[in-house]
Amino acid sequence: MRKLKLDELNRASVIEFKAQNKLPVVVVLDNVRSMHNVGSIFRTCDGFAVEQVCLCGITGQPPHREIEKTALGATQSVNWVYYADPLQAVEQLRKDGYRIIAIEQAENSIILNTFETVKNEKYALIFGNEVNGVSDEVMKVIDACIEIPQFGTKHSFNIVVSAGIVLWDFFCQFVDSSS
Repeated sequence: MRKLKLDELNRASVIEFKAQNKLPVVVVLDNVRSMHNVGSIFRTCDGFAVEQVCLCGITGQPPHREIEKTALGATQSVNWVYYADPLQAVEQLRKDGYRIIAIEQAENSIILNTFETVKNEKYALIFGNEVNGVSDEVMKVIDACIEIPQFGTKHSFNIVVSAGIVLWDFFCQFVDSSS
């Protein structure tokens, strides 16, 4: 088996990416500390053609060398906006018709593999700080909470791994529902 070369991957240009249909998902980063995590999430959002990334609170913003190290240019393709307060982002997204969902371990959370997306509904997925998770203030105003099941000894996945798992699940559901 031969690996494909970069020019054989037929990836969209930034202009083509900006014009294509997007997954009806906005990723909200609630006070994410690591610039590498922010960059990796941009790259993951590019891979799944997410509508937008909302950077909130202490979350770093492009342009930044440490973000670009892992984003590899995805900050140019993925639309993003900054909010000083994550609650402002949630309020705006709710006004724009998004269902607000935290990705967190919480009472009454819905296990990811049992969550079903609704066609024609838009989702804002909130990923929290690497140590403290989604802020308590934001948890008070969400519509639902999704939890990724885990079977090992650690308490949580890395935020980038969590984003990849959840976005893949949403992508698969939307691709299945659009057929």
